[in-house]
Amino acid sequence: MRIRNYFHIDQLWQRAPVVAVLRFEGVIMSRPRRTGLSLASHAAAIERAFRAANLVAVAIVVNSPGGSAVQSALLFRRIRELADERRIPVIAFAEDVAASGGYWLALAGDEIFSEETSILGSIGVISASFGFSQLIGRLGVERRLHAAGERKSLLDPFLPENPSDVARLTVLQQDIHRAFKEHVQRRRAGKIDAADESLFNGDILTGRMAVERGLVDGIGELRGVMRARYGDKVKLRPFQAERRRWLFSRRLPFAARGPSAAITDFTEWIEARLLWARFGL
Repeated sequence: MRIRNYFHIDQLWQRAPVVAVLRFEGVIMSRPRRTGLSLASHAAAIERAFRAANLVAVAIVVNSPGGSAVQSALLFRRIRELADERRIPVIAFAEDVAASGGYWLALAGDEIFSEETSILGSIGVISASFGFSQLIGRLGVERRLHAAGERKSLLDPFLPENPSDVARLTVLQQDIHRAFKEHVQRRRAGKIDAADESLFNGDILTGRMAVERGLVDGIGELRGVMRARYGDKVKLRPFQAERRRWLFSRRLPFAARGPSAAITDFTEWIEARLLWARFGL
């Protein structure tokens, strides 16, 4: 008598496909502490994501108003290097905002999705600071600055603004802007009108507008897009950046951390709030 085989060994051992999820939320800065992000803060998480078992794709979720052009480029490059080495597709998802450096980072995706009301673009370069030359004069503070090299004190906030410094800054910004444009044209080749200079004037677009202009591939959110692509059994596995140093330092008393740390924290908070406020967030 033949015993009917109700079990399929290959099905017993079959594992659900895994999509590694990396979140990039906050201002992109060279030395982030609490709310910012950089390559240093996310490098380990990126490496772990691309080593996940049964991996079929890596999803990057971006919610950033931008920040450091260098850190944006470094994060982009690390993701693309691992994606190309391991032949793993990367899909990017914009949440509230993926603008300026945030959009630079989102371009690491082979495809980009957003919500209809997400804010994207801002393909430009901006520099903002404060001038304290009149304030320190009123306070009776004497500024002493000694430098070798005529450009060494470029845009010193405690000195009156120098037109030649502004002209030099403009040259630097134009070069960074050119690199940004080339980056977008390269990653969105065949999807945007590369000759349309209005794409690169620093303006922002909603998700729906970005789809029409080719900056985004479609409207969609992480779970829906991944289930439609890899099936209902797909596993979304998050890989979070570790911030142990910051958490430890926050527990230290003020005297141990010192006033300079408090000033740094406050300055970072102001910078982050100004960037988010540009997009009404």
